[in-house]
Amino acid sequence: VAEGARAVVCASGGNAGMAATLAARACEVPVTIVVPQTTAVAVRDAIEARGATVVVHGAVWDESHDHAVALAKEQGAVYVHPFDDPLLWDGHATVIDEVVREGVAFDCVVASVGGGGLLAGIVEGLRRNGLRKVPVITVETDGAASFAAALAAGEPVTLPAITSIATSLGARRAMPRLLDLAREHEIVSMVVSDKQAVQACLRFADATRVLVEPACGAALAALDVHPEVFKRFKAPLIEVCGGTGVSMARLAQWRSAFGLA
Repeated sequence: VAEGARAVVCASGGNAGMAATLAARACEVPVTIVVPQTTAVAVRDAIEARGATVVVHGAVWDESHDHAVALAKEQGAVYVHPFDDPLLWDGHATVIDEVVREGVAFDCVVASVGGGGLLAGIVEGLRRNGLRKVPVITVETDGAASFAAALAAGEPVTLPAITSIATSLGARRAMPRLLDLAREHEIVSMVVSDKQAVQACLRFADATRVLVEPACGAALAALDVHPEVFKRFKAPLIEVCGGTGVSMARLAQWRSAFGLA
């Protein structure tokens, strides 16, 4: 806005759209959020209630993104990418700044990864706080593991479809920057199931009285699902995020669908 933007468009599964809406409204410019059909109606309503125009387009985020870019050009608006932008990485990096400022000791960071903006920010935050040797454990769900696929192939891979319920991780192709980061920083990739992610959401709700969606549950599940990875660590730092796409009703539905007690 300071550089002249008079309107903002963003494509998002939910959380980035909420953030873009709050920022755009704070700057007093109109904002349009394009979401895929997989974004729950409750999430669309929540974004709209905060002042955005919500457009539903595409079966997956990638199709929403293409439509949003065209829409921004048509409207003369600025397109804000939900994860592939250095400005956003710098913002995500402040998570590490805050933890370091609080004096919290940790020897690895655990975080979910979708398109990769959060991961890029975490690595940047570690670097600027003199923590280059602290590994990052990335977690995805089966059916949305585009980063794991890229690491295995040694190049960006486009998934044929997103089949996971963790729609906030639903970028069919992780951004190329992540492969560069994997060569520069120790990053350990792991994958969990939707059921394991939901189970972690339920346990977290019981323990903390905080609701998070399966995209976050993936990171929470990592320590139980892959304990062998964490044997060498004494103080993992788990980045907890993503509450836009969850409710008591949805948690109950997932609990029932996966037969969880």
